[in-house]
Amino acid sequence: ADAVAAAGSLRLVGVAGYEGEVPDADPERVRAWLRRLVALAAAFDAAGRFAGAEEIVISAGGSAWFDAVADVFAEIPELSLPALKLLRSGAYVSHDDGHYKHLTPFNRVPEEGTLEPAFRLWAQVVSRPTEAQAFLNAGKRDAAYDLDLPEAQVIRSGRDGSVRHAAGVAVTGLSDQHTWVRTDEGTGLEVGDWVGMGLSHPCTSFDKWQLIPLVEADGTVTDYIRTFF
Repeated sequence: ADAVAAAGSLRLVGVAGYEGEVPDADPERVRAWLRRLVALAAAFDAAGRFAGAEEIVISAGGSAWFDAVADVFAEIPELSLPALKLLRSGAYVSHDDGHYKHLTPFNRVPEEGTLEPAFRLWAQVVSRPTEAQAFLNAGKRDAAYDLDLPEAQVIRSGRDGSVRHAAGVAVTGLSDQHTWVRTDEGTGLEVGDWVGMGLSHPCTSFDKWQLIPLVEADGTVTDYIRTFF
């Protein structure tokens, strides 16, 4: 704030933070951190730091604690200017099958329903060296893997297009261009079959795809989404 005040070409218009990395996060700790963020904005306002602004931006909110952000932002005291309460929770648009599936605030209020995952990666079986091993034609260039490996969910037969649950099929690793899959006896997975996988962590899914197909429930592609990540 001091550096902004000393620069003739800059103007302070608000404060922003990210509560997702609060150590040992729980509702009480996260709300306490958010109240300190709000208190900082109020202190800056009282000191005239936002002079010349039209509104005061107060921004927080990853995808794990947006309920806490909403609660605390509802308590923001009256300031000298209107407050723009900006909630930044990307996984409400692109929920996943891993990291945010476990962290979403909807787990704390199950009676309100849940979010549905937005991603599914389809890859084809290109090698079946043993009864217990298969390789798919997608890898680190295609799938997020920084937090969790992809999750095998369904299999589409390369013979007749029928779809079944991927019971007994598990992703064990990723190479640059291939997925390593362990299969139980009797899974019937064949070269040419397609495996639909759920992904974990939307951020590192978006940064691998500049153009993402938008599909209907039956897999029909209806549009493409351009990403700028």
